[in-house]
Amino acid sequence: MAVDPERDLLFVPTGSASPDYYGGLRLGDDKWANSVVALRGKTGQLVWGFQLVHHDLWDFDSASPPLLATLRIDGKDVSVVIQGSKSGLLYVLDRDTGKPVFPVEERPVPQSDVPGELTSPTQPFPLKPAPLAPQALSANDAWGPTPEDRDWCRNYIQRLRNEGIFTPPSLQGTLMVPGNLGGMTWSGYAFDPTRGVLVTNTNNLVAIARLIPREKYNQPGSHSEDGDYGDQIGAPYGLYRRFIQSPSDLPCSPPPWGLLTAVDMTQGKILWQVHLGSMQDFGGAHSQQIPPGSISLGGPIVTAGGLVFIAGATDCVLRAFDTETGKELWKASLPACGNATPMTYRLSYTGKQYVVIAAGGHPKITEEKLGDSLVAFSLP
Repeated sequence: MAVDPERDLLFVPTGSASPDYYGGLRLGDDKWANSVVALRGKTGQLVWGFQLVHHDLWDFDSASPPLLATLRIDGKDVSVVIQGSKSGLLYVLDRDTGKPVFPVEERPVPQSDVPGELTSPTQPFPLKPAPLAPQALSANDAWGPTPEDRDWCRNYIQRLRNEGIFTPPSLQGTLMVPGNLGGMTWSGYAFDPTRGVLVTNTNNLVAIARLIPREKYNQPGSHSEDGDYGDQIGAPYGLYRRFIQSPSDLPCSPPPWGLLTAVDMTQGKILWQVHLGSMQDFGGAHSQQIPPGSISLGGPIVTAGGLVFIAGATDCVLRAFDTETGKELWKASLPACGNATPMTYRLSYTGKQYVVIAAGGHPKITEEKLGDSLVAFSLP
């Protein structure tokens, strides 16, 4: 959460309505799920809400804290709330009213063919900035480190319902792009108020979501396929989902699988995007060269000196980038992956500044080793 004490406002990001992938028991927009809401600090009263996803069926919750900033737009200082989501879309809202500072339009989206489901006819798309993560993937564009892996990925995706972002889950199986690991996930964003630049990391990892009729879902042996199963208790369908990876264990979506993006928030334009990290050794060493860009779980910070520090990638490295250009300036290996946001501080009696990160790994990324280190860096 984030707080504006002068306005007595508390800004809360909200999760998905339940069950995640079937909405026949919760018809309508499901306000205020998948939203950012402003509450009066003294009373908890709702002041305003803005919903990023109507009737969510994709686990596109508002996973990271809202970012409070003041932007210089058309010669005026505007107090805003910035909220991104796993859809890869970034919304900029007036802090007092919740109205979009950059235009948002409702666009028609694919509709469900699942009995009992009633999909929202439209979803809100910001006109600025552009999406920070891919919104579609065709079977022909599927990737693999070898021709055999690529063909496997193409054949797998070819069988799925696939109409781009917001294609609803189906009985045949739906391609989810972005998948439920982002776009923007729990990692959040950092903001440089002097430069008016927001920095965030995004993931490009597609997934499948398939609804399974309850009778079949409850049969013994029905959960034999590798992936996650969700009971969706009370719903007529259980859930099967998994990230789509080839036999090599690398994603079927084309690289880069992770980006670090800077957005000029005064103009609503992407300033730069660079590959973040590497998956060269993901799933075991690969004999061929793997393109750069890794999925990441762990956010960035920015410093007044114009640096971005971020770890999060599967190669277990902490990096520093130039805020204005995106050029990588420095990196250091960690004893385990830093799936956390770094912090920085300076000691008053020495003037020395430190950057510190918790390097613990992530239990759901089985290729990563776990640890319990706190690692500090400083200039001489």
